Amino acid sequence: MHLRQKLTHHYFILTGIIILGTLLRFWHLDLKPLWLDEVLTAFFSLGREYNDLPLDVVFSLSTLQELFTLQPEASCRDIAQTLAQESTHPPLFFCLMHSWLRFTGTEPLAWVLRSFPALIGVSAIAAIYVLNRLIFSPIAGLIAAALMAVSPFAVYLSQEARHYTLPMLLIILALLALIPIQQRLYDQQLPSPWLWLGWGMVNSIGCYVHYFFLLAVIAQILTLISGMIWYRRRNPSGSWSAVALVMAGMAVSYLPWWGMLLADMGRQETNWLPPPDSITPLVQLLVGWFLMMIALPVENQPLWIVIPMGGLTLLLGGWIIWRGGVGVKRLLHQPSTQLATLTLFGFTLAVLLQFLAIIYGLGKDISIVPRYNFVYYPAICALLAASLTVNVETRHGASRRTDAGVQGRGVIMLTLAISLVSTVCVVANLVFLKPYYPQQVAQNMTIEPTVPLIMVMGYKDLQDVGLGLSFALALDSEGGSQQGDRAIAFLSRQQGYDQVWQQLSKLAIPSVSQLNLWVIAPGLKRRDYPQTLAIANQKSCILDPSQHYRIGIPYQLYRCGQDLA
Repeated sequence: MHLRQKLTHHYFILTGIIILGTLLRFWHLDLKPLWLDEVLTAFFSLGREYNDLPLDVVFSLSTLQELFTLQPEASCRDIAQTLAQESTHPPLFFCLMHSWLRFTGTEPLAWVLRSFPALIGVSAIAAIYVLNRLIFSPIAGLIAAALMAVSPFAVYLSQEARHYTLPMLLIILALLALIPIQQRLYDQQLPSPWLWLGWGMVNSIGCYVHYFFLLAVIAQILTLISGMIWYRRRNPSGSWSAVALVMAGMAVSYLPWWGMLLADMGRQETNWLPPPDSITPLVQLLVGWFLMMIALPVENQPLWIVIPMGGLTLLLGGWIIWRGGVGVKRLLHQPSTQLATLTLFGFTLAVLLQFLAIIYGLGKDISIVPRYNFVYYPAICALLAASLTVNVETRHGASRRTDAGVQGRGVIMLTLAISLVSTVCVVANLVFLKPYYPQQVAQNMTIEPTVPLIMVMGYKDLQDVGLGLSFALALDSEGGSQQGDRAIAFLSRQQGYDQVWQQLSKLAIPSVSQLNLWVIAPGLKRRDYPQTLAIANQKSCILDPSQHYRIGIPYQLYRCGQDLA
């Protein structure tokens, strides 16, 4: 009876953790506007393509609803072909999202788009529990689930309408196969064919979700082979043949998309990452580790907030990493946890070495994008949970009642509290702000909500159009004048901005007594904005020098009307 009560208590806590993780992921899910990447996710997942966009014409914001309408006749093959021509991503996530949208509908758009990754994020909580329970202990499983449930990084990824939580879940499942494979080989037993097959299939699927999953596959293979070489005298007969066969199977399964991978690596859309600046990427990678556990408001905040919040982040984040490092040392000295710890540590190290190879070898600083850390976050979460647990349980998994055990429980509770407060900041849109700040742009543009408004975006490619659509969606959600009084136009800048100004003068724009014209001009310097612009049915539009903004790209207000002639 005592055992049954303990099990009931254990699973009651697990259920509470999963419920908490679910609430955090769905709390204010649509508070933040869709940004560039999420707009592109919506566009491709709805079955749309570049030719569906109304370019070089003026159209009302009310048309956006038609543009973001699901095309139910689109198949996964159609979506894959569109992505192959117009994007740099593998197709599986977009196909699954298309099926999800067919099931849920598209209203409200931001909520339904983000709900799919959020649900997968909840599944990852359960998966990390199973991983740590099997390779460490039931208590370590609970702590891992709790850490992921309240992690600001995990919640941030779960509230993005992007393909990050799905590969993260698949990486956990791959580790669930990899570590037992390592353990059986160490025990001089050949893993079952089903275990090899499951490991290979999960990795093959993941490669069709996100290109960075390939880094996880390589890291797993390097970790497995390194272990087999280190313990070569313990390898059972046929183990190397099994590894070679699974690797060959994964390679063959990716043949249909291999050509697209090579083509995407050379596309212009992948050149947005800057070259590395000395040791700055190393610092940014370290900051990325902190953000997995603690993320306090420092973005767009006054200096009197940035300094204490930044200092507190470094202090608490450094303390958590130090406590985790002490625990990992203990795990490495315990025979029952040594192999699993080495495997997770080796996997993390292999991913980080590949990150450094991309940063310094290829000259693309991916450290500026914290979300890419999803590749090794599951291993960090599992290791941290096990390291924090090692002081609070005996060798048999029971809770310690010593002073060290009490202190260890205090460390766990403080770590979870820090992460929970950070996650509240994420949900409240104080941390991990959306790039290009579409909500802020919309608010700036509607300073005079009763005046008719046209937003003009100079575009060169689909990325520019996606960015303009993110602004338009945010603008559409802002209150004020009737939606028919707000319009948008995408004008080609392939031949420079003189081409944009010429097209603008020929557009069919309704005649009104007063009009606010906002011009978004990627790559244009402030001094290069013309002082006046001519538009159809208006005598002139005059630049307002007090209404110029820059958020990575500039946008400028022109005031148009008969009285400005």
